[in-house]
Amino acid sequence: MIFQSTAEYGSSFTREFLKLDALPTIEKLFDCGVSDYLSVALWCDYLSFVQEHDQSVRTLSAAGISKARNLFERALVAAGLHVAEGSRIWELYREFEQAIFLTIDETDADSREKQVQRIRNLFHRQLSVPLADLCSTLLTYKAWEAEHGANLDVDSSNLDGLSPQVASSYQKALDMMNGRTHLENQISHKVAPESERLKNFRDYLKFEQSLGDPARIQILYERAITEFPISSELWLDYTHYMDKTLKTSSLVRDTYKRASRNCPWVGELWVRYLLSLERSRASEDEISAVFEKSLQCTFSSFEEYLDIFLTRVDGLRRRLSLLTSGAESSNLDYIIIRETFQRASDYLSPHLKNTESLLRMYRYWARLESTLGKDLVAARGVWERLLKISGSVLEVWQGYIAMESAMGNINEARSLFKRCYSKRFPGTGSEDICNSWICFEREYGALDDFDLAVKKVTPRLEELQLFKLQEAKSIGVSADDGDNSSRKNVREKRKPISNLIEEQSPAKRHKDKAKNVKITSEDGKGIAKEPVKVNDKKPDVAASKPVSGSKKENKDVTSGKPQQYDDQCTAFVSNLNLKATHDDLRKFFSDVGGVVAVRILTDKFTGKSRGLAYVDFSDDKHLAAAVAKNKHTLLGKRVSIAKSDPKGRKRGSAAPGTSLRQGDNADQTTESSKSGAKNSAEGSEGGLQPSSHHRASNIQLKGKNTFAMPRTVRPLGWVDKDQPKSKESDSVEDENPKSNDEFRKMFIRS
Repeated sequence: MIFQSTAEYGSSFTREFLKLDALPTIEKLFDCGVSDYLSVALWCDYLSFVQEHDQSVRTLSAAGISKARNLFERALVAAGLHVAEGSRIWELYREFEQAIFLTIDETDADSREKQVQRIRNLFHRQLSVPLADLCSTLLTYKAWEAEHGANLDVDSSNLDGLSPQVASSYQKALDMMNGRTHLENQISHKVAPESERLKNFRDYLKFEQSLGDPARIQILYERAITEFPISSELWLDYTHYMDKTLKTSSLVRDTYKRASRNCPWVGELWVRYLLSLERSRASEDEISAVFEKSLQCTFSSFEEYLDIFLTRVDGLRRRLSLLTSGAESSNLDYIIIRETFQRASDYLSPHLKNTESLLRMYRYWARLESTLGKDLVAARGVWERLLKISGSVLEVWQGYIAMESAMGNINEARSLFKRCYSKRFPGTGSEDICNSWICFEREYGALDDFDLAVKKVTPRLEELQLFKLQEAKSIGVSADDGDNSSRKNVREKRKPISNLIEEQSPAKRHKDKAKNVKITSEDGKGIAKEPVKVNDKKPDVAASKPVSGSKKENKDVTSGKPQQYDDQCTAFVSNLNLKATHDDLRKFFSDVGGVVAVRILTDKFTGKSRGLAYVDFSDDKHLAAAVAKNKHTLLGKRVSIAKSDPKGRKRGSAAPGTSLRQGDNADQTTESSKSGAKNSAEGSEGGLQPSSHHRASNIQLKGKNTFAMPRTVRPLGWVDKDQPKSKESDSVEDENPKSNDEFRKMFIRS
């Protein structure tokens, strides 16, 4: 602590200070230290300093003895109940009294007996307090009594020979100490986390509060805030307890002063501080000083500033009410309340515009202007000022009208209705203000006034009703358009899928049904694998994705231009953390460099990552460096990295999801019609197609009839493009596809 270290500094240079008659200054410094935080060590230094350097105390004069005893009693009140360290102060007190006893002349029996009794009383008081070293104190007491003629067993801790009162007090204190031992052990663990230690203190406080000893509860609070001086929750609990138990005591004011100094950012502490000063009947100057100091602090919300302003106004209103009733006499005037409201309005209105809090403050202000200030014009000025700030809030108009109605100003209230009935308020506010005007005229106005209100309000209500119907109609039309559009999109999407399913083989249907995956590009947009309609027409090359060649196009997110990258320089990354993003992969390969594009595979329907990705590099050198990072950890998972080579991969060795890469077409038939049979067979290698559908490479399907047959027999219409054409093959190729009967006969003959 700062005061403890300052005291140690003062002790080191005591003689120099004393030469300058600085003893009162050092004692004042000690007083500040021991009053701020509870420190047994600082109290002991303070007591030792006074005994050593105060001339009157050192010479044991009557004035010095009285001063020292008063200081010791202060120390006992502040720290004598400290379970762990309080015995140190008791021992210093007894040693001081023992020193006085030794200075008394042996012939003065009465004085010696009085001093012995004083020391005995100190022992009895200490033995009745639950302290950590209670047993050793008992042995010390028995030894001291034995020195003065008592017949006691000084080596045992039994209570034989002690007076019943002392034995009973000691046993009670020992039981109390045993009940607190585990709690003391918990709060004494300095290496425990701060949150755990604070919880231990709270548990200890609950235990003491259940027993209901205010002195013990207070000293435990002091021990807690010494350990956690900036815990706002702890200070709030402590001040609340002090308010509940002591209320008007100066000790409560001192506690709030310390709390506001340690946690100045807590507005509630300042509010309670102002209320505590008012309860203790502090002077207006002191309250004003605390209020001004609170406004210099920084709070988390403007609501806290508003609470402080209103608390100040509450106190001024109560004092002014007492002055008007003759209960008090002061120079307090209503102008102070008006100035406080003015400051609050200037500071908070821009930040609390159109809020209930601002309306509450202005309503309060207007009421005080009309009641305490006796100034109706000023009250109306307050409402008019609020209308300029929050004129679109219905409650502001209602509050203004309510004030005029309550004061019997019917014409003024009517004029307010005329000003606001045509305004547009949120929700049903416009209808509410119109209906309120009619009700007002029904209760307060004449028949002509009522008819006039109905005449003005009726078209306004019809207008509002028509507006609502038009709004509902427009919403309904928008909903219908959206529904029709969605239905149209559904039909358009289903059409190619239906045609595809009708024309595909059963195995191909099963394969496409399992594809529910889309690829997420680096701009965050999902690129779904669109099914391609298979028919006799030539596929639209512009609409399909590039599938052949060594170069592929990847659209740049920022420029929108196609970006070329080498298909042979792509790394396949698996076992990714599902939370990994494109930026995470770029950072992971930042030490490698050369990253051209990153593509993460996501589920087509859920949009979630599948833990797979493709990373394109500018050349083989960067790709090799990337593959070398195989089994490295990314976001807590060891990723697998391999070179992506779909054209050279054997069947069954493809990594999961290879056929779903961005730029690769999953539809084998489309690839056949686009780039030939060879690329079609290569593009189908992804581990997703069953092995029973494997066909020989470099063959092409012609005709419309296919049949189930042994693997060694090629179906009709299939030719090997790599084999040189012979006359026989030419004749076969030119021959029309055979019918089912012809095929059966040929199959039986073979």
